Amino acid sequence: MGTFAFRRKVLVSLLITVLAMVVSTAVFAPGAFAATPAAAETTNTASSSGDLMWVVIAAAIAFGAGAIAAGMAISHVGSAAMGAISERPEIASQALIFIALAEGIVVFGFITALMILGKA
Repeated sequence: MGTFAFRRKVLVSLLITVLAMVVSTAVFAPGAFAATPAAAETTNTASSSGDLMWVVIAAAIAFGAGAIAAGMAISHVGSAAMGAISERPEIASQALIFIALAEGIVVFGFITALMILGKA
């Protein structure tokens, strides 16, 4: 498979992902912010629904950035670990520790998102 075919497959995958995100946003997001004025007055938060929107977006960005960073880190660390294990199988446990450390990035993103949502 040539470089052009690979780039084309990556581009198609990216476009499908973006399309799925847009469709899911159009389907699921309107209900998240559809509060009646009476319901908005009874909440304990001092923010308006517009502020809540930005809080939710910030939490989503925090979690999404952590997940993307973890995926990138695991792809690099995992491929290097598999190459190292193929040459020296006795280092498999050490390689798995590095993969687990890369996976910890998504946990930090999740905790940050929960902290952001807790302030709302």
